[in-house]
Amino acid sequence: MSAKIDFSKISFLVVDGDKISAQVVFDTLSYLGAISVKRVGKPEDAFRILRAEQIDIIITEWRLRGMDGLEFLDSLRNSASSPNRFVPVIMLTAHSEQHYVTTARDLGITEFLAKPFNAKALYSRLVSVITRPRHFINTDTYFGPDRRRRQVPFDGPDRRETQNRSRN
Repeated sequence: MSAKIDFSKISFLVVDGDKISAQVVFDTLSYLGAISVKRVGKPEDAFRILRAEQIDIIITEWRLRGMDGLEFLDSLRNSASSPNRFVPVIMLTAHSEQHYVTTARDLGITEFLAKPFNAKALYSRLVSVITRPRHFINTDTYFGPDRRRRQVPFDGPDRRETQNRSRN
């Protein structure tokens, strides 16, 4: 990626109960130039910070104390008391099998990054959420960033139109 981003102007919240893992993320963000990085081990502490401060990007682990990262994400995206439903969230976890990625996507994760990671991979995800923010979708069953990465023209029958005609 050739994007130049001043990470010193972006505030980060790292939510990870493993102190070593949180330190690696902190060190990587510092290496990229970030100076505003908060670290917490529990979702309750994350919500406390989100209510008190402006956070631009959250990086969270799947495994957390109290509630897991998906429950945290679900509460962040769907709770009426959520301090910021639109904040970009990067899931950084060793749980990288397809069903984990799909589940996280379907709950409103913005980006997914598997552990172990390197600075280039984290940088790539950060550039993505900063330079190419996705529109948020709000339906009866989903609230979060548009899950489609690309807008591709559809050249086929309109399912909904066909279903509506058959009902009449």
